Amino acid sequence: MRIVNIVGARPQFIKAAVVSRALRELPGVVERLVHTGQHYDGNMSAVFFDELAIPQADCDLGIGSGPHGAQTGRMLAAIEEMLVADRPDWVLVYGDTNSTLAGALAAAKLHLPVAHVEAGVRSFNRRMPEEINRVLTDHASDLLFAPTQAAVEHLLSEGVPVARVQLVGDVMFDAACFYADRAAQRSHVLELVGVERGRYVLATVHRAENTNDAVRLLAVFDGLSLVTDELPVVAPLHPRTRAALARAGALDRLCGRLKLIDPVGYLDMAMLEQCAAVIATDSGGVQKEAFFYQVPCVTLRGETEWVELVELGWARLQPPDSPAAVAAAIRASLGTRGRSAAPYGDAHAGNRIATLLEEYRR
Repeated sequence: MRIVNIVGARPQFIKAAVVSRALRELPGVVERLVHTGQHYDGNMSAVFFDELAIPQADCDLGIGSGPHGAQTGRMLAAIEEMLVADRPDWVLVYGDTNSTLAGALAAAKLHLPVAHVEAGVRSFNRRMPEEINRVLTDHASDLLFAPTQAAVEHLLSEGVPVARVQLVGDVMFDAACFYADRAAQRSHVLELVGVERGRYVLATVHRAENTNDAVRLLAVFDGLSLVTDELPVVAPLHPRTRAALARAGALDRLCGRLKLIDPVGYLDMAMLEQCAAVIATDSGGVQKEAFFYQVPCVTLRGETEWVELVELGWARLQPPDSPAAVAAAIRASLGTRGRSAAPYGDAHAGNRIATLLEEYRR
């Protein structure tokens, strides 16, 4: 069985590592890894391949950043050319990025079977480019691996045939369980940043709705600054976020209040998440990882794809309306705990995906 994995952004590297590890246990599987180059900075890409033991990409398309349409178009053309030559049995795409959509479209137009890992996830906010990517990818795919029962129900309600939908659990949960001990053994990030276990807030901000709107962006970071009277705030800055803060003229003054650091690798991020008092984020993946590590989360958006986190009391929604509102939500989350549940499966999603790919091929 020949499989092409298409990745381009750091959350996809994590998901692909889980699936690839399971596929390598099956006889007769030949994998190719195609990296679109969507994330190309060393801290956003190379370090993940090293830490997660992902083989180096067989094909690096080197697309880089750019406007959504131009970036997706360049990816589509390059992936199509590669797939015409390779003709795999399955094309695997992950999550909700432009790389995901480009890979699914290229394969579907070539009549190659497409499987979507993390299918059926919905925020119901069509202003998010990620929402457009995930909806179109789902409807272009032949096999949809849903992480939760809610995701299954979304797909069925949209008319996706039940035979194409499989509830497998969340591969991000597999990764969190597999790498948690490794992070504790190898990471020294707490000492390097200068924080104590359970005595800091971790913040990540990267979504366009927050970084492209200076009012929202400053509401987030000025709100984080208000919290530093009680706890230090560690904020690994996505390159887009750092550039946006610089444009807003806020970067220098924030450096005096917040611990603004470069993006970190998977193991260091896992350690920062495990040991935080509260996590404030607009990232879907980090919301879930907060839950995996039983850390309360403030979701810096008006909605979330992962509604079960809010329903269980582990996350609270707080759109960045004002610095005071952001700070109040973080303070209110300190010391809280949600209800126990297992909405993301049993940490064997990768094995189920590998088995189903083999079964459906027959």
